[in-house]
Amino acid sequence: MKKVLVLGSTGSIGINTLNIIRSLPGQFKITALMVNTRIDLLEPQIEEFNPECVVVKEEKPAAELRKKLKGKTEVLSGVAGLSAAASECDYDIFVGAMVGSAGLAPTIQAIKRGKRVALANKETLVVAGELVTQLAELYGAEILPVDSEHSAIFQCLTGENINYVEKLILTASGGPFLNKTKADFLNVTIEEALNHPNWKMGNKVTIDSASMMNKGLEVIEAKWLFNIHQDKINVVIHPQSIIHSMVQFVDGSIKAQLGLPDMKLPIQYALTYPERLKNDYQRAYLPSIGHLTFLEPDLDKFECLKIAYSALQSGGSAPCVLNAANEIAVDKFLKGKIKFSKIPYIINKSLEKIDHHTKPDLDIIFQCDRQTREFAAGLT
Repeated sequence: MKKVLVLGSTGSIGINTLNIIRSLPGQFKITALMVNTRIDLLEPQIEEFNPECVVVKEEKPAAELRKKLKGKTEVLSGVAGLSAAASECDYDIFVGAMVGSAGLAPTIQAIKRGKRVALANKETLVVAGELVTQLAELYGAEILPVDSEHSAIFQCLTGENINYVEKLILTASGGPFLNKTKADFLNVTIEEALNHPNWKMGNKVTIDSASMMNKGLEVIEAKWLFNIHQDKINVVIHPQSIIHSMVQFVDGSIKAQLGLPDMKLPIQYALTYPERLKNDYQRAYLPSIGHLTFLEPDLDKFECLKIAYSALQSGGSAPCVLNAANEIAVDKFLKGKIKFSKIPYIINKSLEKIDHHTKPDLDIIFQCDRQTREFAAGLT
């Protein structure tokens, strides 16, 4: 039985992870759960899975939970608590599902212990891809992707020689604004931006999908996951979200991984790899799907994707600045403080203002992250 720590257990990936573990009795045991603030959702998870410890990132809800549990379960708090649990709890698999750069420090602790990291947190590799992959090699840790696109590429590459890869093809749904013009972005509402046509995700990830920043982050993540040059990473819009991504080889052959838009399959694959365990998930029936379409992304309209490619080209700490500025901009939009069209503006201004470091260490990365957030918070 494999022991599992879930970072972000109350988000969509975390909840799906727990659903998978329920459906595979005897395969896994939950030993630690970590959340930002949602103790209302965490409490029933504690009751059901009886973890050794839990972490609540924000101190106020953590204190509230301690009073309720009355010492029955250890409750840690803060970024220090996240890192402490990752470095001290007993587990075999670390599921990194907490959105944002807060997931970086505990993920590094898991890597330093040589654990399997089932990574759904894009920001870890976006912010510190070179450092994280070097540490994984040094400590013998596995990083297995949970994002459906990277899982698809990982599955397509199984048994293949990376030197025979001509390009990776990340698919994108195009989000809710595929058929809108750039001028329309001036007037879109929060509700419209959160109305994704295919996927049910958390608010931040859904807004990233609407701006196509999620695909920009995935391009950066793919570079580090698969140790491949950015010129070999392409994006194609595929509105049906049935093909999750593809690999084209030097002989012209293309391998694709298909399935319904459901995160349970890539999560299960990361948990059980190299095995494929039988499940009862709904199957894709191709005749009912009927047709699959593909489009080039409009980089003028979806400016965030273009900015992400540029930040990857710049390298160093530029992706860290990109990520931090985007997090602040998305939060401002969700709170009604800026228009949707202002998101790329805030990211560009931050990239212009914050110094770029060519070979950042972890301290510099955290410094860049903090400086960017402070600067971006003052933009409107």
